[in-house]
Amino acid sequence: MARYAVLLEFGENTAERLAVRPAHREYLGGLVEQGKLLLSGPWADDTGALLVYETADEAELRALLAADPYTAANVVARTEIREWNLVLGSWLAAIG
Repeated sequence: MARYAVLLEFGENTAERLAVRPAHREYLGGLVEQGKLLLSGPWADDTGALLVYETADEAELRALLAADPYTAANVVARTEIREWNLVLGSWLAAIG
């Protein structure tokens, strides 16, 4: 399994994003239950978000991102995907 940090930059269509946010969060909740999403949350200024996934590979991650309601609503202006190696931190014990 590989871990990926995904940085989202929201577009300017805030009203559309807020309208689809409940579906987006429900979708992410399902990924948490499946063990695919380790953490997520928006930046404090609400211009984007950080999500950390654990998937078999980048292809699986991209499929999960494509199925996100935010993708269908076209409310994300930019997505950056970085494979991430967790080495130290208090969260390490919680997520292994």
